[in-house]
Amino acid sequence: GPDRERGFEHIEEFDLVISTYPLLSRDRAELKRHHFGLLVLDESQFIKNSRTQAAKVVRELKADRRLAMTGTPLENHLGELWAQFDAVEPGLLGDETAFTHFWREPIEEHADINALQRLNRRIAPLMLRRRKEDVLKDLPPKTEILRPVELDAAQATLYETIRLAQHARVREAVEIHGAGQSGVVVLDALLRLRQVCCDPRLLKLEGLEEQIAATPSAKLERLLQMLEGLVAAKRRVLVFSQFTSMLELIRTALDEHQIPHLLLTGQTQNRADVVEQFQEGSVPVFLISLKAGGVGLNLTAADTVIHYDPWWNPAAEDQATDRAYRIGQDKP
Repeated sequence: GPDRERGFEHIEEFDLVISTYPLLSRDRAELKRHHFGLLVLDESQFIKNSRTQAAKVVRELKADRRLAMTGTPLENHLGELWAQFDAVEPGLLGDETAFTHFWREPIEEHADINALQRLNRRIAPLMLRRRKEDVLKDLPPKTEILRPVELDAAQATLYETIRLAQHARVREAVEIHGAGQSGVVVLDALLRLRQVCCDPRLLKLEGLEEQIAATPSAKLERLLQMLEGLVAAKRRVLVFSQFTSMLELIRTALDEHQIPHLLLTGQTQNRADVVEQFQEGSVPVFLISLKAGGVGLNLTAADTVIHYDPWWNPAAEDQATDRAYRIGQDKP
């Protein structure tokens, strides 16, 4: 908090000092004055980018021993694993350039199994892996259901219109800039196709406003059907989406169907109050953005998790699901 400076002079009198990653750069000079017996980095994926201020300060702190704890040590690429190991055991995997040359490029670009096995042997003595099934013997079973949703005629026609336009756009970009320099255009094209599947109203395209406004969303209709049945059956539901704008559309639809719900995004001010309200059981449906609610929440009151739009990275989805499927959960 804003008055934390008053505690700096008492650091040496206490056994434990707790801080946050965003404060590290502000308190850098003060924290560097002290020598700690143990430095614990909880949710260490926060420093997976070694170039952030927090990651740099962590490396400057003086400590006899260092420990990193995370549920997702690796999410996007091996460089994230290097950054976390380098923070707790500097030099184990060399500097970033050497790591990229000897480990990351052979494994990621050439699928070199020998390099992968060597990396595993190198880090194994310093990794303690806790698997949920090993420590949570009483955790109820988890059932995963994939629900295919078929687009109706109007939405399928709009999808094909968007697909053809984006296909031409991508081909033009590749011809002008080459495949290697067209990644942003490809990702944007895929994003638009994902949006038209989630709900056409997510698209902001000139010339197609009327067609978009007149096209229903098969996925949203299916979600409403599911939620009505789940709520009637007294189930407690988390609904995740990567698009905050999609959550707003779902929110409006739930209002129209008079289904009680809560919303949590990065813009939510009273985060703890909203979480407590859901945990107490007064509201059956909790809409959560994947980014805002993927970590740091305990939502064991829920017994159903719906991922409205699958994210490209399964680890992020698993993290979100584990807001409900964790210690304290007593329902399948």
